Amino acid sequence: MANTYTMTFIALPEHIDEIGHVNNAVWVRWMEDIATAHWMADAAPEHVAAYAWVVTRHEIDYRGNVSEGDEVIATTEIREGPSGARFDRHFTFTDSAGKVLVRAKTTWAMVERATWRLMRVPKEVSAPFLAGSD
Repeated sequence: MANTYTMTFIALPEHIDEIGHVNNAVWVRWMEDIATAHWMADAAPEHVAAYAWVVTRHEIDYRGNVSEGDEVIATTEIREGPSGARFDRHFTFTDSAGKVLVRAKTTWAMVERATWRLMRVPKEVSAPFLAGSD
């Protein structure tokens, strides 16, 4: 079982592109928003103060879309522990009927705020995000 976190987004007028759907850049922003919310909710305050995350890779599969005013349920999950400085996060976005709209995997790297250098993810930082810890 993976550690998961869920949020709901509403497609607002500023999210809609010229063909009437949520723009691809908005999906990426929503991934950042839910990942950040999950970090803020589950990380220890001293870890939030000491460390930050940067994205090093996105893999996104677009399978559907929504229009203005539609609700999107986003779930992020961490399926396995970190590898050095890197931590993978998986995302699933569904519409109100449960249809999968977007699936993604992003790789995040931890940086120390004091130096802005990459660093290996300490066990005490990753522990709240690993399976069985929620």
